[in-house]
Amino acid sequence: MKKRMTALLFAPIFALLTTAAQGAGAELHLDKAPNKRTDNAALQHGAKIFVNYCLNCHSASYMRYNRLQDIGLSDAQIRENLMFTAEKVGEPMRIAMTRADATAWFGAAPPDLTIVARSRASEFGSGPDWLYTYLRSFYRDEARPTGWNNTVFENVGMPHALWELQGIQVKGADGKLSVEVPGKMTPEQYDEAVADLVAYLQYMGEPVSEFRKKLGLMVIVFLGILLVFAYALKREYWKDVH
Repeated sequence: MKKRMTALLFAPIFALLTTAAQGAGAELHLDKAPNKRTDNAALQHGAKIFVNYCLNCHSASYMRYNRLQDIGLSDAQIRENLMFTAEKVGEPMRIAMTRADATAWFGAAPPDLTIVARSRASEFGSGPDWLYTYLRSFYRDEARPTGWNNTVFENVGMPHALWELQGIQVKGADGKLSVEVPGKMTPEQYDEAVADLVAYLQYMGEPVSEFRKKLGLMVIVFLGILLVFAYALKREYWKDVH
């Protein structure tokens, strides 16, 4: 009886450990995304790719066009090169397609991408790494309704929007991907372009990220200086006591 009770007590713990071990064994391998978060040229190129290839279906409704001034673009450059769905630079990056139409055409409305890097970070630990791997892992799959599949997101409903740049990849028997039909870019150029796009998606999720880090460092320095004066004042007040 005692052994039976012990087994019952430890059964839930064993089940949790087994589940954790299975999850660890099925851990998704992600390629490390280049860090271009502070590279304005890369962010500008990423914004260009986003507007031309992603903004047709995916909105970024919490991001305003005039925030692109923070990465070195003028109002004139934004209007002439990046604004296709709005009239004023203060407008959000919306799309013309309604959710009802998107659901009717695709079965589900494409998600808003403003904070996609942050949301994927909560799921996979690194949003940029997940996006960087995902956008390079599409392959041709005639069994899918769109004709495309993805090794990172199996049975994904999204077609490969960047296939003209990357080319057409196929999945071998060993599970590895190879380019069957070359695209407009070499594999190296495509990887750089995806890294720029991922940097821009990361920027959209928190445009003030770099300012926040600089401000935090300034606050720490200020508190360090204040500590010196506070300690000197304390010694002055307590010198007669000690």
